[in-house]
Amino acid sequence: MFLRKTAALTACMLALSSPVWALEGHTYDFGQPASAAKASRSVEVVMGDMSFTPKTIDIKAGETVRFVLVNKGQLLHEFNLGDAAMHARHQQQMLQMQQSGMLTPTGVKAMDHGAMGHDMKHDDPNSVLVEPGKTAELTWTFNKATNLEFACNIPGHYQAGMVGKLTVSQ
Repeated sequence: MFLRKTAALTACMLALSSPVWALEGHTYDFGQPASAAKASRSVEVVMGDMSFTPKTIDIKAGETVRFVLVNKGQLLHEFNLGDAAMHARHQQQMLQMQQSGMLTPTGVKAMDHGAMGHDMKHDDPNSVLVEPGKTAELTWTFNKATNLEFACNIPGHYQAGMVGKLTVSQ
């Protein structure tokens, strides 16, 4: 009995002490990442400083889209697929990354956090960071009709208007 309680208490303490950014294994009810070869079309999204062009994207359920992300701004930006609640949670993770010194206004610093007992990285499959003047890609298969947003969750960017509407219809 004592061992079971100790093991349960230890597991709870480890779970509570783990940083938010260490949680992995996300699943997404609106789809999953895909290879660019499976894309039925490409959509170019231009990132300015605090703007996306286009502001709205329409997709059909079952479609695989390759997003070509062109950062024409002077700042580091993110392209993240999700709903408003997901973006709010991710903004907290990005704030922690910024406070740690990992995120700078124009890039991402490689940091060794292994010695600190956690691994901080930006590797969610529904998200990509794009440095100024660079181009990146994200390919996604949308599996159901839903209303989503694409957003930049770097602290202050979403609030400054760097969010767009993504509608997945039948």
